[in-house]
Amino acid sequence: MKNALRKNVVALFFIAVSLIFLVKLFYIQVLNEEYKFSAKNNVLRYDVLQPVRGLVFDRDSNLIVSNQPAFDIIVVPREVTKIDTTVFCNSINIQKVDFIEKLNSAIEYSKYRESIFEKQIDAITAANFREKLYQFPGFYLRKVTKRIYPHKNLGHLIGFMGEVNSKKMKEDDFYIKGDLLGVSGIEASYENKLRGEKGMSIRLVDVHNRTQGKFNNGEYDTLAIRGKNLISTIDIELQKYGNQLLYDKLGSIVAINPKNGEILSLVSSPNFDPEKLSGKNRSKNYKKLINNRTKPMFNRALLGEYPPGSTFKVINSLICLQEKTLNVNNFYNCDGKYFFEKDRSVKCHKHTSKVNLSDAIKYSCNPFFCENFEKYFNKFDTSEKAYKNWFAHVTSFGIGDWMNNDFFSGRKGLLPKADYYNNYYGENNWNSSTIISMSIGQGELLITPIQLANVSAIIANRGFFYTPHIIKTIENELSIDSNFTNKKFCSVNKEHFKYVIEGMFDVVNSKNGTAYNAEIARFNICGKTGTAQNPHGDDHSIYIAFAPKNNPEIAIAVFIENAGWGSKWAAPIGNNLIQKYFELKDK
Repeated sequence: MKNALRKNVVALFFIAVSLIFLVKLFYIQVLNEEYKFSAKNNVLRYDVLQPVRGLVFDRDSNLIVSNQPAFDIIVVPREVTKIDTTVFCNSINIQKVDFIEKLNSAIEYSKYRESIFEKQIDAITAANFREKLYQFPGFYLRKVTKRIYPHKNLGHLIGFMGEVNSKKMKEDDFYIKGDLLGVSGIEASYENKLRGEKGMSIRLVDVHNRTQGKFNNGEYDTLAIRGKNLISTIDIELQKYGNQLLYDKLGSIVAINPKNGEILSLVSSPNFDPEKLSGKNRSKNYKKLINNRTKPMFNRALLGEYPPGSTFKVINSLICLQEKTLNVNNFYNCDGKYFFEKDRSVKCHKHTSKVNLSDAIKYSCNPFFCENFEKYFNKFDTSEKAYKNWFAHVTSFGIGDWMNNDFFSGRKGLLPKADYYNNYYGENNWNSSTIISMSIGQGELLITPIQLANVSAIIANRGFFYTPHIIKTIENELSIDSNFTNKKFCSVNKEHFKYVIEGMFDVVNSKNGTAYNAEIARFNICGKTGTAQNPHGDDHSIYIAFAPKNNPEIAIAVFIENAGWGSKWAAPIGNNLIQKYFELKDK
């Protein structure tokens, strides 16, 4: 009896174990897709489908960035076996030492993950390589797109593409080793919009790595989604003309539509051709550009920091009017010098001695603005209080802080806080005379060209601005960032601007104005010249302007390095650009 019971228990045990194994086997073979993939991994290839990058147009829908089909050679190091490296290298025109370096780099990244071995080979080379692909296990081709830049001088505006680094790969799993992303300009600022979404294609391959078709008829494939197209705010014809105006010069031009903050033109000279930073030779060309002594890769319009010189006098005038320390009906007698200390003075150039505000702007009279700077400071109990109030006014014009525009890079300029002078001179040991150079846009003050163009737009608008931006619309999106569409106001009331604008109008349209040009009178340009002292060489030539005087459509800033008086180079260049704007508009 006991033996029979024992036999039954043992039999039941084996039956139960057998059932468990059968159920598990059914699950593995029929229900669980994971094991199905694991069994076939040795005959499957997972091809990442790169999305087509979005296109970029100018404001009139002229194409300024496009794409061209190209191919990347992909490698999975663990799948690479002994191959004829001579045949391989000859197929794609590289040296054996390059082959070894690239393969070792891929192994260092990961033996098991794919990485890009060679980027953006042309269609003919790819076709030749494809015929021999069966000889190179572990390598395969991936269709991509190469960026094409039909206009050769848009490097600072459009930017360029570069290889993703390890930090970016850790931050964003979209990228793998060898992927390209925007490094500067629009390409970088709108990378997430332009790049699209990757897809995946699972293919059956034979022992020679040749495609035998899709796995399960493509059931597990996902399509790549192309990037979004962008319409920029740039007028390509105005941009090209700006490049011509700055040919063989060091400097920049920024032109803004004051009605909405749209950047019409942004030129930095010398420039570079973004096409040279695309394709196989990009690394070699990049090194040449970086080592060029004229710094063509340096975007002077966004990163250049300069004293604003006499263009800053319009801001100080507005602050004094707001604080009621300047009366537009009062005259000042200029004798060629302003003594701010017993034996120290600020000089002036020859002009009519008796001047009011409008005359002082027209002639750019240094003593007038020094005098009113001191009057402003005398209104307050302490210099520190006066300076802090002045500082608040100046920052409301967008100076000394980030512009928060849609460019990837930029600088704040320099606007020292009161603590800087307290620490340098000691509390209560400094006053307006100590920083008198600030009254005429010199001293510790530094400003970027895009900031100064925004100042010009604020004056054109009589006290408000829209943050300058480079993109007008994004495909399938109803609007752009609200930061670019919200109106922002400076601290000076609207009624004060008319007095400064009258002076700026006389600068260009009066025979004694520092930027007088009778040939452009019909455009009703209002401007202000500036000459910034440069301790490292010749003075910088500066000019701000807007037009027309009423209902302005364009506001500009021009900086020409080491060119001397603002009236000599910057003003004629700026006025020519404005003239070109209206000529293009009338076509």
